[in-house]
This record gives sequence, C-alpha cells and structure tokens, in this order.
Amino acid sequence: MSEAKQLYDAILCALSPLLPRSVYQDVRRVRTLAWAMTGLCLRRTVRLSAWAEVAHSRSQHAARRVRRFSRWLHYPAIVPSHWYRPVTRSAFSDWPVDQRLYVALDTTALLPFVLIQASLVYGRRAIPLAWRVMRHQSTTVAFEDYCPVLEQVRAILPVGGVITLLADRGFVHQRLLSYLRSLDFQFRLRLMSKTLVHLDAQSVVAVRDLCPPAGQSRFFQQVSLFGAASAPVSLTLTRLADRPDDPWVLASSEPANTSTFDEYRLRFDIEESFRDEQSDGFQLQTSHLATSDALERLLLILALTTLYLTSLGTRIVQAQKRSWIDPYWWRGLSYLQLGWRGLRLAGADEEPAFVPFRLDPTPDPFPVPASRRLARSSAHEQELPLIA
Repeated sequence: MSEAKQLYDAILCALSPLLPRSVYQDVRRVRTLAWAMTGLCLRRTVRLSAWAEVAHSRSQHAARRVRRFSRWLHYPAIVPSHWYRPVTRSAFSDWPVDQRLYVALDTTALLPFVLIQASLVYGRRAIPLAWRVMRHQSTTVAFEDYCPVLEQVRAILPVGGVITLLADRGFVHQRLLSYLRSLDFQFRLRLMSKTLVHLDAQSVVAVRDLCPPAGQSRFFQQVSLFGAASAPVSLTLTRLADRPDDPWVLASSEPANTSTFDEYRLRFDIEESFRDEQSDGFQLQTSHLATSDALERLLLILALTTLYLTSLGTRIVQAQKRSWIDPYWWRGLSYLQLGWRGLRLAGADEEPAFVPFRLDPTPDPFPVPASRRLARSSAHEQELPLIA
C-alpha cells in the first residue's frame, strides 16, 4: 500500500465517525476532504495540482482530479463551521470542564483579502477555532466584522470552561467589552494610548497620562473606559526602559497583577501559527483562490490538518519518540511540525495509542521556545517585562 493511500485511509477512518451525515450528505465529499488533507500533509502546499499528484482516482487525467478539489472548495452547501464543530468537540472531549482556555484573536493579510481568525493557544502554537475571510483593504476590522468569529468560538468551546480572549489594540471597542461580558468571557486586551479612563466621577484622562516612568509598572483596579464609561476593568501599565515612547496598557476583566503580562504574551503564539499556515508550512498565500467562500473552505482543510498533525505530535512526545525526528536536545519543533515529520509513525503500535483529532489537556511537558526569527522581528512584544 502506498504512503498516500495509507494516510488517506487513516484520515478517512478518523473523520467518518465524527462527521454527522446531515453535515456532509454525500460520502464522496468526506472522501475528497480526506484526499485534500492527504495531499496537504505530503506535499506541504495548498496547490490543487500537487494534491492531485497523490490522490487515487479512477480517472487517469490529473486535470479531472484538480477539478474534483476545486468543486469541493466552491460548493456552497459546505459550511466550514458545520464541518469543524463536531471534530473540535471530539478534540476537547477529555478536557476538564473548568479548564482555563486562552483564545487569541488576530488578523493577517491574504491580498486582496484579510483573514480574521480566533485560535486556541496550545503548546506554543495556536489551534484554529473559527475564521472569516473578507475582501478588505486593511487588517484593521470593525466589531461587526469579527463578531461572527467570536460567535463560532462560543459554539465550539466546551461549556463551563474559563475562556480568556487575548486581542491587540485594533480590536478593542466598547461593544466588544459588553459582548464579552454577555458571553461570560474573561479578557486581556491591549489599549491605545488615547483611550479614555474614568478614575472616578470627576476624573477622566487619556490612558497615556497614567503610564509610569520608563522601566516601571502601575496597576489600577476597577476603572471605566471610553467616553461612555463602560463596566469596570483593571489596568496594567508599563513603559519599557528601551522603548519609553511605546507604553504597554492592558485591560483585564480580572484583577491586574504581575501575571497579566504573562497571560497577554500568549497572544503572540498565533503569529507562529500564521507562519505555519503560510511561509513555513501550508503556503496559504499561493492558493490564488478568487472568492472568500472558497478560501474559508480551504482554511477548513488547513484547520483539520493542523488538528490532526498536532494530535499526532503530542502522541509522539508521549510515546517518548521525539528524539527520533527532532534534532534538538530540547524540543525545538512545534507539535504540528513533529506530527508532520512523524507521519510514518502514525501506524505504529506503541503506547500510548494514537487518537487522532484529540488534544491532550495536560500541561506541555517539553515547552518549545518561540522562533528566533519572530523574536528578533518583534522583540519589544515578545520580551514584555516580568515585574518583580
């Protein structure tokens, strides 16, 4: 049996019990999805012609196999959230009901589109949870644009978990704070320096006026934001010694303390995941798809593949086989990259048994550091101070 057919059978066997027939309706759609994921794993590209090289079909013409994938990506009845939700629920089936989950919200450009994505921070990477693609000139989007993404997150994550949203300055809006409180979400949000702060009934100042001297931090509990004085939040402010003109101001739904910076730093893990989706992994920027709907279905394939490879990577670490494929003494590869390199181990019988599309809720036994390239390019973000 060829490597492609063996991987296809494994993916199809794992997906079939998770997807209700009411979602896919025709089993040929699930088979096409499984071949797409197989092609993505083995060719590391979103080019349909590369997937067609590994896909088995009765047709001997590569062009017909390419059209098969293209029809799937452009079929309007395939709603990504309907396909992804049952798989992610399986991924969280072993998680404690009171688990704290950190969700990073961010955007990235896929010209002429912008991708809005919410991802679960996991193992120094971020697992896609929900996404939206829209034709937009800027990566700065309005509340109405990203609210549907948060709605999908609420529908996917386990009920009862403590969900904490991490987002940068471009997302912070008075409507967002009200919306997160209605969902009972916690948050750690970076604010713009011009954001208004209500210290008491008479005192309203811009948040930049509250920043401490360079190299120091300040904390404010139970203050209100914006001109309309939103519900109280806590503030953590710091001014880096080497970048005094770029103060950091974080709004938190819980009391501000020295750990607030550490929690917010988790947001940068989604940057690593964008890199996996693009230049260092799936080459998403080369898809050349002309519609946002087709791109969203392509992102479904990427998200399922990410979930599959990450679950395989965690299994390899648990089975103490990491050193077989990771050249670093300490873990130097993400779980996704470990899973990618360890595909040939997927059919082995070692313990613990491999359960695809399942995320381990236990703490990461071998944390991997952020990439050196990303650390160099955004050192002032990656190196937020730890306040003593």
